Amino acid sequence: MKVKDVMTVNPICCKPETSLIEAAQLMVKYDCGEVPVIKNTEKNNLIGVITDRDIVCRTLGKGLDPTAMIVQECMSDPVVSISENADLEECLKLMEEKLIRRIPVVNKEHTVCGIVSLADISKYSSEQNSGEVLREISADIGASSNVN
Repeated sequence: MKVKDVMTVNPICCKPETSLIEAAQLMVKYDCGEVPVIKNTEKNNLIGVITDRDIVCRTLGKGLDPTAMIVQECMSDPVVSISENADLEECLKLMEEKLIRRIPVVNKEHTVCGIVSLADISKYSSEQNSGEVLREISADIGASSNVN
């Protein structure tokens, strides 16, 4: 099975200059915990991601005011992404290795075309595979400095 078979297509994206308030509002409106960050809306070239955890840990957790900040100031960069034509097993391994729960999907032009979350994987993967990925990510998350 390929990543493109399980991904959520055409995720909402934002730009580096988007306010954190607007990014958080997008997460609420589209019921997601991660928004890909793109250079511009014409090409959708992926340059980072902003997560709900990024906002909390990199602003409030440091005593900063998120209402006065933009996405670029706390987005995760460099970003981990995967090709839409990659095997799902490769995606699972990458998520385990990088301790991430979501991964943007790009096409050959490095344009965002989807996103894969643990929820997406659980719909199409065996219960054992889904559980294994979640265990690996959760077991190591406290030891990691990655905030995705």
